[in-house]
Amino acid sequence: MAAAAGPCGGHGLRWALPLRPPLCLACAVETLGDGSASLVRKKHVLSRLQDALAWQAVSVVQLLAPDERVCMHLIGTLFGMLHSVEDSNALNLFVEVLMRLVVELKSEKYLCCILNESQKELCKATTMRSSLPTFALLGKLADAIPGFAEILVVKHNNLVDHLLTGLTYPNEAIKAAVCYLYGKLYSSPVGTERLSGHFEERLCGVFLNTLGCAQTKELQVNCLGLLKELLKSDHFVSILMNNSKTEEETENPNFLEGDNPLPLVLKKLLLTRDEMLQAASSHCMAAVLVHSPSRYAPAFIHADVPEFLFECLLCKSEILIWSVYCCLLLLTEEHLFFSKCHTVYGIESLVRSLQGVLLLNNVELHKQGLLLFTEILKRQPVEIKLFTNRGVCIEAIDVLMETVNCPVLEVVVEAVKAVAAFLRKDHLSSPPVPYEELQKLLEAVLKRCADLSPPQSSKRPAGDLLFSVSQSHPANRNLGRVPQRQGQFLLNTLESFRNACRLAVEFQGDFMAQENAFTAPNSESKDTLSNFSEFLLRICDSLCIPMVMSYLERAVSLSVTEVFISTLNTLFTVVPNMRNKFSKKLASSSFIRLTLELKARFCSVQSNPVLNHTCSSFLCSLCLNLYAATEKRRTSQEEQEMSELLQKGLPQLNYTIAESLLLLSETPEPFSLDQSLCSHQHCFILLLYFSYTFGDRFVPDAELFVAVRNFLLSAQDHGDCPPPHILRAALYLLAVCQDKGKALDVKSLSTIRRILDNLPDLSLVYVHCPLLLKFFLRYPELMGRFGHQILQLWFSWEDCKQTEAGEADFGASDQLNSANPLFPILKSNSSILLILLDLVCSSSVEVAWKVLMTLRTFLERNEDVLVCDLLRSRFLQILQQLLVESSSATLQANRNLPVLLSLLFLVQLRSKGIRELDSTDFKLLHQVSNLCGKCRPRDTDLLQPSLNFLYWSLHQTTPCSQQRAVAVLLSNVSLLELLQKVLECTWLWSPPSRPAYLSSEDALLCSGWLLVASLLLYQHRYNTEAHQTLSVDLTEVLNAVIFRNKKPILLLVSIMQFLRAVLRQNFSSSLLVIVGQNTAPGATQPQPSSLQDTALHPLAMQQVFSLVVSLQNLLVHVQLQKDLLLSQAVVACLETLVEYLYVKNQDAALHVASQPWHRFLLFTLLSGGQKSFLQPEVLRLMTLFVRYQSSNIISQKEISQIVQEAAEANLAELPEATSCALHLFLCQAAAGNMDFLIICPFLLSLLLSQGSFTDLAKQRVDSGLEIYKKLFEVKRKDQMNALKNLIELNDINQQYKIIDIMLKGLFKVLEDSRAVLIAADVPPDGPFPQDEKIKDAYSHVVENTAFFGDVVLRFPKIVHHYFDRNSNWNSLIRWGIGFCNLTGVFEQGPHSQVLRLMAQELGISEKSPDYRNPFKTDQSEFFPSADTFQKALRDEEKRRKKEEKRKEIRKGPRISRSQSEL
Repeated sequence: MAAAAGPCGGHGLRWALPLRPPLCLACAVETLGDGSASLVRKKHVLSRLQDALAWQAVSVVQLLAPDERVCMHLIGTLFGMLHSVEDSNALNLFVEVLMRLVVELKSEKYLCCILNESQKELCKATTMRSSLPTFALLGKLADAIPGFAEILVVKHNNLVDHLLTGLTYPNEAIKAAVCYLYGKLYSSPVGTERLSGHFEERLCGVFLNTLGCAQTKELQVNCLGLLKELLKSDHFVSILMNNSKTEEETENPNFLEGDNPLPLVLKKLLLTRDEMLQAASSHCMAAVLVHSPSRYAPAFIHADVPEFLFECLLCKSEILIWSVYCCLLLLTEEHLFFSKCHTVYGIESLVRSLQGVLLLNNVELHKQGLLLFTEILKRQPVEIKLFTNRGVCIEAIDVLMETVNCPVLEVVVEAVKAVAAFLRKDHLSSPPVPYEELQKLLEAVLKRCADLSPPQSSKRPAGDLLFSVSQSHPANRNLGRVPQRQGQFLLNTLESFRNACRLAVEFQGDFMAQENAFTAPNSESKDTLSNFSEFLLRICDSLCIPMVMSYLERAVSLSVTEVFISTLNTLFTVVPNMRNKFSKKLASSSFIRLTLELKARFCSVQSNPVLNHTCSSFLCSLCLNLYAATEKRRTSQEEQEMSELLQKGLPQLNYTIAESLLLLSETPEPFSLDQSLCSHQHCFILLLYFSYTFGDRFVPDAELFVAVRNFLLSAQDHGDCPPPHILRAALYLLAVCQDKGKALDVKSLSTIRRILDNLPDLSLVYVHCPLLLKFFLRYPELMGRFGHQILQLWFSWEDCKQTEAGEADFGASDQLNSANPLFPILKSNSSILLILLDLVCSSSVEVAWKVLMTLRTFLERNEDVLVCDLLRSRFLQILQQLLVESSSATLQANRNLPVLLSLLFLVQLRSKGIRELDSTDFKLLHQVSNLCGKCRPRDTDLLQPSLNFLYWSLHQTTPCSQQRAVAVLLSNVSLLELLQKVLECTWLWSPPSRPAYLSSEDALLCSGWLLVASLLLYQHRYNTEAHQTLSVDLTEVLNAVIFRNKKPILLLVSIMQFLRAVLRQNFSSSLLVIVGQNTAPGATQPQPSSLQDTALHPLAMQQVFSLVVSLQNLLVHVQLQKDLLLSQAVVACLETLVEYLYVKNQDAALHVASQPWHRFLLFTLLSGGQKSFLQPEVLRLMTLFVRYQSSNIISQKEISQIVQEAAEANLAELPEATSCALHLFLCQAAAGNMDFLIICPFLLSLLLSQGSFTDLAKQRVDSGLEIYKKLFEVKRKDQMNALKNLIELNDINQQYKIIDIMLKGLFKVLEDSRAVLIAADVPPDGPFPQDEKIKDAYSHVVENTAFFGDVVLRFPKIVHHYFDRNSNWNSLIRWGIGFCNLTGVFEQGPHSQVLRLMAQELGISEKSPDYRNPFKTDQSEFFPSADTFQKALRDEEKRRKKEEKRKEIRKGPRISRSQSEL
């Protein structure tokens, strides 16, 4: 022991190995060969030697290699000890040291030595038990030395026989060692070749028996290792699987009951609880199946191996799961695997396995499981339902959702494939279908694909994307950079989406799949087929289409394109009620162009038939859907013809756009029976029609215009007449491209006319498009022949809902937009108006209303008197025809007549100014009045526009024509009888539930009361004879105003207008008879109760008070409702009532005017929102009270407050009604002896800044210069009265103040008016302006310039004092004089000399020798002396300076003089 532990003196240091403690190699060898040494000592030496070979192998080899004798001795000693020692631990140590030694010496002779010794030992062994160390050593050597197997089978093949003997020995340790050695031998190609016969003849059966009977794990593992090596060879596999048996025998289930066939043996291993053995077994199965699944899979399937494989999936071992996945994946290639329902049995285990696998960080395992799942889903027969449990189906969807969201792209690719295979009807037919989960899954798939795709670089249409990726283009030569995997991923995604669309279509015929049958009552479920279908359409629009377009920008894949187009085609049937909308969006997004270019590029010369068929089917479906969406009057026959044409022609239409345009111009050969050219032309025209209809104009308009024209010419020359749907498309394309093309020549127009004449109905080729309308009305040849029909179709196709909405109030905003194309045509060709009027009478009421609104809008925008005259004459002809041909009953049944009358009234409203009525107008007046006489009060649709027409005819004309019109109306007894009935209906018809709502009956009553009031007024004015009297119950009229009873405001205003008319005539008229409330026979009429009632008869004082109180209440109501119309009517009625009282009984009038509640009424009005005296109602009421000297209502102080408020206001910016009311108030106040010094400056400023208030209504209506001259005369009288009052003051100081204020206001108004006229570029010698703003500026300049001249001539010293200091005033008045001289207003009359005298007085023009101021007497002014004037000027200057100084002192903050602050 000591010699072996360290260096010894006998062997020297060179044998010492550097170990701790050191080892003498020579001593170790001697110790092992010493027979007297104990086993313990030898084991210690072997252990030390093992360490030396492990850590100092080079040193050991350097010591032993030079001496072959020592090496052989050591090897022999160690080998001999293998068979002499029984200690298993020692034997393992001997085997390990011997194997290491041989390996490190690296000499074949030592290996051969061991093999020879092994041969001798095995031959002389009496029992195989002692051969275990030998087999173990050989196995170790075969494992450690690469060429050992070749040496053994080539040079020592006799050992193989001993191996077979050891395999039959009933010792599993020996069998395990032998199997391990066999495995090493068969792992070598040489060994496999040399031992092939040995295996077939002797080893196969023994091995299978050994494997089947193995009990120890060591033997099982080594057998499986040998089996794994054997299964690498197809020859050995066929031997193991008994391939020599006939096919009938292998398919016989009894064959499996033989002596341990391999499937049953491996199945037995699967039943063990050892996951390693299960993994090895499944791996061996896969190794068998990989050679030929069709040959070997039936044996495993008949042995029910798949069931046990599925059971193994519930384990936790990744290796076992991987092996089972591989084995099952190979079994899926055999149909018997599915027909035996193994997948139905194992699908739940597979889904649960995938759920567990996803928790592991093993990407390859994820991929393999998904691949197996995909193959099962894909290959499962339709007749065998895979998911019998809805819960498993939901779990499968969850697994797919989780894998789709996996961050590893490779897993996502496999997951998308699985989703595509999963979306089959038979997989999801278990009710209820989980639509909501499917939506989430599909959305996740598409979003994941979209995230991987780069964003679309532009918003180009789909048709522009295809050729942008041409390989020949320099910018696109790097298409190889687009990852192929990305294209494959997109393809799988599209297949998934297409399968989902097909699934939705298949479920449409399954009632059980429509919705969840288990939904609770009265609850709405989102899990329905309709929601799922809408989701598919929505997500295709938002995700799928943009994603594919983005990909097509960079590459064009035929498979991707084919699946994409096929998916779009399927989507048409997914949501049938949305197909038209979806088709419109596709067409507007250039998909027609995209598909045509795909066919032209990839499907020419009979290439890619699948893509060609897909694209052709898509175009056919798209066109048919667009036809259904756009053609309201489509027929099934025409749709069938179009479908047959597209199905026949589209597959051969594989031309480029340029080639197709040339194709349109070609003419078929005479007598040719080949219709392919005609079919291609028709198909291409249809595609262009639908594409252009939705904005995809991918062909130059000019080229297309020529091509379509040539197509029509060639068709006519060839004698063919295109079908209506082709002709419709061709005409539409011509109309759309007309603006870019040349005008059609006579030949083309005659060709189109001949073709259209052959049609039975023009509606067959009509398209509701403004451009087509413009096309037909552009050419006289077409308009004269087809204009009436085209306009009839145009208005017939308009939306009727717009007409119904506009029927109540003529709201034509929507109609205005749709009728815009007609306006320029109507303006250029007024004869079209006659066609429209014919449509009003000859068409339906809906079309008539649309024409009416179109004409109204046109007339409002185009003020052309000639057009109106043309319309009036046409109206007269139509009315005469209707009245002659119709009786009263037929007139009331004619629904177009109210439309015509409404348009007649609109034409009359179109006339803004006063004009003389001509013969046509009087004939119309006569016809309309006769028409009214034939109607009943209930015929509101006829009477309303008629009475409006009569009322407007009375008011919009000159007095001469007015007198004749009144005579015409009063001579019509039937009209007056009708008006009597209409007035009586006021008390008979029940009031509406809503007072503010004006019904048609109320509107008719308003028109009747207003017309009667006008007839009363003008009959009295012109003393016209009345052939029929009207009777009115005064009590009812008064009660209508007093109690109102929910009457509409407009009706109340109309009744008050009538009341004003009878009050002005003092209830005395030959047209009107006032009756009492009780008119029954024998009834006694009430007598007047007092002298006042007698004087006021037929009014009673009590009625007067009630009426006044009611009018006051109405004014308060107006203050709350802000109704200007009612307020004006109430105040006017109150004014007329007081005037009537004043005429009848002054005391009664003053008593009513001075009632104290009037003051309360004023306070109520002033407490409203404005809180200002400058309100028209307030001013007119105060004027009334001042006129009748009601000092208790309005005091001198309050009048001063009004004047003060007017002084602070900008009079030029006051509304017209307020200015008029203020003017009347100031005039009345001045006439009432109020302090004129207070009122005069503001009255003068008001006169300067406003127009002529004496007849404002007339001024607004009449726009001629002559009318203005008359108004100017009235204005000059007001100015002269103001100057007269100013002269009569005889107080130079007051005159100074007034003129100072007046001049500042005058030149401010003059400056503003000049700016308006210059901005509008109004020439002074041009026509009188019509615009109200310009008209006001014009009158301000003329009137203020003339008034300034009056002031200059009457007060020259005062004016010169200020005028000479202000250069701006000088330039303004110079411009004003020049402007006025050119207007013509001052050419004749008493004011012709004002401008010339003023210019000379101011020095603007040179004074003539005979110049003399006509208003000076004895070279002096009106003043007592010049000294007095100068003194007044100095006093005023001092007062003014003091006032300015006082204002400067008060301006801004001041320092207090208190001692504390100092």
